[in-house]
Amino acid sequence: MWRTRAAAACVICRSLAKSNYGIKRKSPLQNLHLVSRSIHHPYYPSSKFQRPPLRISIQQFSSLNRLPFRKTKLLNVKYGYQSYRNFWLARLASRLLRIRYIILGSAVGGGYTAKKTYDQWKDMMPDLDDYKWIVPDFIWELDEHIDFEKIIKALPDADDLAKLLPDFDKIGESFASLKGFFSPGYKLVSEVIGASDLLLLLGSPGETAFRATDQGYDNDKQYKKVSDKEKIDQLQEELLRTQLKYQRMLERLEKENKELRKLVLQRDDKGIHQRKLKKSLIDMYSEVLDILSDYDASYNTQDHLPRVVVVGDQSAGKTSVLEMIAQARIFPRGSGEMMTRSPVKVTLSEGPHHVALFKDSSREFDLTKEEDLAALRNEIEIRMRNSVKEGCTVSTETISLSVKGPGLQRMVLVDLPGVISTVTSGMAPDTKETIFSISKAYMQNPNAIILCIQDGSVDAERSIVTDLVSQMDPQGKRTIFVLTKVDLAEKNVASPSRIQQIIEGKLFPMKALGYFAVVTGKGNSSESIESIKEYEEEFFQNSKLLKTSMLKAHQVTTKNLSLAVSDCFWKMVRESVEQQADAFKATRFNLETEWKNNYPRLRELDRNELFEKAKNEILDEVISLTQVTPKHWEEILQKTLWERVSTHVIENIYLPAAQTMNSGTFNTTVDIKLKQWTDKQLPNKAVEVAWETLQEEFSRFMTEPKGKEHDDIFDKLKQAVKEESIKRHKWNERAEDSLRVIQHNALEDRSISDKQQWDAAIHFMEETLQSRLKDTESVIEDMVGPDWKKRWMYWIGRTKEQNIRNETKNELEKLIKCNEEHAAYLANDEVTTVRKNLEARGITVDPCLIKDTWHQIYRRYFLKTALNHCNLCRRGFYYYQRHFVDSELECNDIVLFWRIQRMLAITANTLRQQLTNTEVRRLEKNVKEVLEDFAEDSEKKVKLLTGKRVQLAEDLKKVREIQEKLEAFIEALHQEK
Repeated sequence: MWRTRAAAACVICRSLAKSNYGIKRKSPLQNLHLVSRSIHHPYYPSSKFQRPPLRISIQQFSSLNRLPFRKTKLLNVKYGYQSYRNFWLARLASRLLRIRYIILGSAVGGGYTAKKTYDQWKDMMPDLDDYKWIVPDFIWELDEHIDFEKIIKALPDADDLAKLLPDFDKIGESFASLKGFFSPGYKLVSEVIGASDLLLLLGSPGETAFRATDQGYDNDKQYKKVSDKEKIDQLQEELLRTQLKYQRMLERLEKENKELRKLVLQRDDKGIHQRKLKKSLIDMYSEVLDILSDYDASYNTQDHLPRVVVVGDQSAGKTSVLEMIAQARIFPRGSGEMMTRSPVKVTLSEGPHHVALFKDSSREFDLTKEEDLAALRNEIEIRMRNSVKEGCTVSTETISLSVKGPGLQRMVLVDLPGVISTVTSGMAPDTKETIFSISKAYMQNPNAIILCIQDGSVDAERSIVTDLVSQMDPQGKRTIFVLTKVDLAEKNVASPSRIQQIIEGKLFPMKALGYFAVVTGKGNSSESIESIKEYEEEFFQNSKLLKTSMLKAHQVTTKNLSLAVSDCFWKMVRESVEQQADAFKATRFNLETEWKNNYPRLRELDRNELFEKAKNEILDEVISLTQVTPKHWEEILQKTLWERVSTHVIENIYLPAAQTMNSGTFNTTVDIKLKQWTDKQLPNKAVEVAWETLQEEFSRFMTEPKGKEHDDIFDKLKQAVKEESIKRHKWNERAEDSLRVIQHNALEDRSISDKQQWDAAIHFMEETLQSRLKDTESVIEDMVGPDWKKRWMYWIGRTKEQNIRNETKNELEKLIKCNEEHAAYLANDEVTTVRKNLEARGITVDPCLIKDTWHQIYRRYFLKTALNHCNLCRRGFYYYQRHFVDSELECNDIVLFWRIQRMLAITANTLRQQLTNTEVRRLEKNVKEVLEDFAEDSEKKVKLLTGKRVQLAEDLKKVREIQEKLEAFIEALHQEK
């Protein structure tokens, strides 16, 4: 333009300057135009006295497409005749000056025009930051989630793989396709970059004109016919379609990446590369949390390690969200019923197979099989019900579950029971307070990520959990808000802007790091994860909330939610794990110092090590039972058995038989009663005596102090093992049958072989009778009171009843003196005579009292007579050998006691053999079983091995283990970083 103006000015000044065409002269410079002064006009003579027309090209400049300059029509400029001067030096200088000014002017004009055009285009361009949401967020983060370079380095070459595994052609093809793995990603990024041209079509909200390129000029005319609102709707729909297209492409790439990662994880199982697999980071971290869950914080050691705590109102969809993140229906479900009755810790990690297993079990549940899924849900429900104590509805005991699978985000989540507002029938009265306390206990951890689940289909005013979360995290620095059932919310809520207010954090009185909206199915428990994903994608594709920009693309779907939660979790872990490791290091130092001061000469044995030590001591004591001598066993058995059966022998066998008139009747009565006793009572009594003797000896070995080596910390455990072992032990049932035969044969034998046995029988009989006589004297003394010596020495008097019994005793003794062969029972007339004699002296006596007193008086008289008879039979062995022929002496009672004594000895010997050969070994086996059961029952060990020393050693071991595992985790974390 500047050059055009200059050319026009030249024409004007030349026309003014010419006054005479016939005179060759040059007009003065002062009369020329101002622009013409800076441009020299040379003179070109012609035959027609006219300068040749000057061709000036006027170039059009376009900053829109920056096309090359095009020449316009030539302009004929006529110049007047000027006088010709032949100054070649001046002409040369003027030409040089003209070139300099032309270059200078062109540079100034071109720069000004370029700057003006750039500013105009800059004003015309819209602010693309307002439309950044149109491009999906995962496009910008694609390189963070898919590390193609690492995948290429980690995977073996396709040719080598094909050689190693000739049967797996598909695997070889998958690895071979890795060579072109970047081409889809490059194409995807190219298309996304190309989509930015589409953003240029959309201006600011107030503009109604489109900025189009030359290629989109035809489309521009078509869009001008449409209203502004329809233009924006069309563009948004087109952008959504583009976004979904890219989403599908990304899912395809992720699926291929997942398959390749699965092959990498499986290559050790297939034998491709034999190397020791290291434990994953999330598994190492989960082990630390499992140890902490069992740790008894008696020394105020607080657990501040990060974990994702899932809280929400009952039936808000907590379990469904967790299942979508875990990609499996693993939790039991119910309609409106409380299903989560205890905290469930779920550790998600990546693995080649989609499986789940419990911390304390080796069984793996294949999550791709419906029968395994049903078994897993049933097992979780059983564990929840077993953890709930009687009279309670929820439990604080944590169930630890690990879920592995390809593509799972690594994190640790804790599903808590749903918060309720009302305690219904069938629940414990403190259920509401217990759930609140459990939730607060997990959320008060300053490093815990709170995943707040809110039901979008109910009114916001009915929410309980939001107030609880706002109390525990008022600044929202570790809270992620999730709105579930958005499909029902969009359908039922009259004002969609209310959903927007929730997602923007303006409706609830709480703050959060991020807000997400998800759909976890249609409410059908039989839906699969894949169908739920498809339904969620279809819903958000057609949702007006997304089309009208009320929801942003990165705020929807459980896929984006799991990525965000995993990022927050690992960020919190990296920020806080070293601080927690230092805290446990300080705790370890304090515990070690306390142990050194209190127990300087004892080893640091925890509860398990103490249990093993006690177990060895108990087994040694059981083995020591086999070292008891046979003589000791038989003496104890014989003595105990006679104490148990002596009363029956004296009262039911000997005394009735002794009342007979002759020896034949005596022996007949004895044989009958011995046979009845042997068939019914004696074998059972003998087995009971043997079992009680074994218990007494076992208890003696268990409780006997071992001197300085005795540790009283094992006393409760030994007592419990003894009681449980005795409770489980049962005597061999066949022992009674064999013992009955042996005892019957022993009692049938009446032949005393030598004088020594005869004297032993007499001694046995005298001891028995003297013991009975002593007991009888004691009973009579209690009946009649102390004699005159004790009354004088101890100043003790008789009671009225004792005086009556004493008078009755005197009358009965007179009766016995009158008839020394009196029968064992009083006749009725004799009772009347005694009563009347006492009444004559003013003593009223009941007939029952007379008979009772007679029984004891006659018993004493009989025992004294029997003892005298024993003395007479000491020399009667000679007559016994001759069967008492030609002798008035009869010693059948001596033979009876010899038979009983021999039966006792044979029974004791038989029981001793059974004890040492069978029952002691069976008891040892029972003790081992009890110890094994106690070893598996941690609660039992805690109850039986208690005390400050045990607790201190236990805490010291746990803190050391936690510190070591945390240090190993931190080292692995740094290596991965």
